[in-house]
Amino acid sequence: MDKNLLDILVCPLCKSSLKYNKSAAELICRADRLAFPVRDGIPVMLEDEARPLAADEDVPK
Repeated sequence: MDKNLLDILVCPLCKSSLKYNKSAAELICRADRLAFPVRDGIPVMLEDEARPLAADEDVPK
């Protein structure tokens, strides 16, 4: 994931910053506990495509 792109992307719901989980190819919103997929290097920033994080799932800092 391009660092410049990651610096400007925010959660489409709450506008908070996102953390990139490289191993899962997801952008994580800690505030909403959602994981947005990154497919072929392109972030899919749609609420319907986001995966809710499990209560016991670690969130990157």
